[in-house]
Amino acid sequence: MGPPVNGTGPSDGTLAWLLEPSDPSPRYLTLTRVLGRPADAPDVRASQRAIPDTGPARDILMAQYPQGYWMHPGIGYSPRYRATLWQILILAQLGMPRSESLDRAVAHLFEANQRGDGAFRASREGGDTPIGLNGSLLWALEVLGYGEEPRVRDAWSWLAGEMASRRLRVTGSGGTVPVWGAVRALWAANAVPPPRRAGPVERVSSAAVDLLLDHPPEPGESDPRWFRLTFPLTRASDLLQWAEVLVAAGCGDAPCLSEARAWLQRRRRPDGAWPLERVPGKLWADFGAVGEPNKWITVRALAADLG
Repeated sequence: MGPPVNGTGPSDGTLAWLLEPSDPSPRYLTLTRVLGRPADAPDVRASQRAIPDTGPARDILMAQYPQGYWMHPGIGYSPRYRATLWQILILAQLGMPRSESLDRAVAHLFEANQRGDGAFRASREGGDTPIGLNGSLLWALEVLGYGEEPRVRDAWSWLAGEMASRRLRVTGSGGTVPVWGAVRALWAANAVPPPRRAGPVERVSSAAVDLLLDHPPEPGESDPRWFRLTFPLTRASDLLQWAEVLVAAGCGDAPCLSEARAWLQRRRRPDGAWPLERVPGKLWADFGAVGEPNKWITVRALAADLG
């Protein structure tokens, strides 16, 4: 690791650690998200091509059945976090390139999890179409290269209508939009290239921004998972993701982000890295030890540009 840092950017030592060729996923994410290298740059392309052959992506892909699913055919929500839809979401967070394995997984997702109205479902029960799940899957499909599929457009239309018809909720249940759901919806909208953001995507983005700016997570009042740096992100968001999506949406000057900035800097180690504080549930792969410096968390923190 690098020497202690006083600013908000990466030190030379931290960058060298993140760019180690032996870890192509964080290397690729650092090149593109932190350093802003173009997708067609030779070092970027080489790093992304190496991701499927190196853990944890390799371990996830080894558990996939030839038909495209994980664990079992059909709705791939349970068991968490080893069934099909979670692997698509996690592989997207690793920077996985499009491949035949992903094509089979996404085809299975569309067939088993998407309803006729475009919504992705978590079970066969009629109303089990969480906004957070739909936002997460739309984000994953976009960054994995499936954003122009007609069935993705159907999902955006459903999500826009669903968010317009609900109110926000911070706790409790009912016909409302949870804060985690708004984070995931904005995550997805931010991933869509500007030429395709008109219509449903823009409506989702506007609604989510309004909800999140009005309801920042508060210690003692919000789920404690908000305040633990998490990778990979599955059902729950952390405070870093809440801040990440607002910054990406152009709200970096919002006063409510000041506490998130302070919170994130308090968690930074003297060597310039951030630790992993939470791993969600039982996974197919290893993403690092809780309490230790973590490359994926560090990339997320640096790319968020919360200095």
